[in-house]
Amino acid sequence: MNNRVIILKALVSLAVVLPVLPASAKKSRPLSDEESAAITQRGRMLAEYETAAGKALKAMANMHPEQGAVDHYVARKSADGWTVVFGRYNGQHDKFLMVYEAAPGTDPEVFIAKKDDPPEEDDSFFFFAARAIDTAMGDFHGANRPYHAAVLPAAANQMYVYVFPVPATAGVYPLGGDVRYLFSPDGSRLIERRQLHKTIIESRGAVPNGAKVVGGYHTHVLSDIPEDTDVFYVLIRKPPGPEFVGAGGHVYEIQTDGTIRVQK
Repeated sequence: MNNRVIILKALVSLAVVLPVLPASAKKSRPLSDEESAAITQRGRMLAEYETAAGKALKAMANMHPEQGAVDHYVARKSADGWTVVFGRYNGQHDKFLMVYEAAPGTDPEVFIAKKDDPPEEDDSFFFFAARAIDTAMGDFHGANRPYHAAVLPAAANQMYVYVFPVPATAGVYPLGGDVRYLFSPDGSRLIERRQLHKTIIESRGAVPNGAKVVGGYHTHVLSDIPEDTDVFYVLIRKPPGPEFVGAGGHVYEIQTDGTIRVQK
């Protein structure tokens, strides 16, 4: 990922200037509507996961957990919404002990945590997910900064594990330096490792007087399509704004709802 520029709109202008791809950019087939929708859906789910985990962490912290009581958390979406489980492995390392659970209360924006005493044992999804996260984090080599891991469903009951950087400074949203892993349904076998972006970009740079940022632009060097975490980045950053991605000889616009459109 390189050549990041700021897309600016003067306060008196309504025009948005699209970036020009390098003449050497190799043009590939643009994404189909189906492919774009699949990337959008995964990016939206990843943003929901991170949002749910953040709210659940606040709720769990209010329970004042004992040191060492939990060392993993996993979120899962069902028909009833998101539930986030906090826990640890048992002594034999063959089950996951669910110590706290958090889910939305009457206000869907506020999560309520409860303690399972004694901890509930799980030897299926949450155990599988925790095992996959451990393998992914053991494989991942990132910068000296905070990262999060998220587990999402994949085809054939497999699971994705995303490892991505999170803000080290409030209000600064990092993009890049992330990996998506594909695991077997039980989380025991790593099937595929996909580096989504290579470098991390955290700053849009200085904004000239009389202008404001209405979007961003970056190019891909590892793939010729927008990635799931491009959508995720657009959905979580504030203030909201689109991101233009140069990939495969095309410019894609990721809109603030995660929808992907080919611009050129």
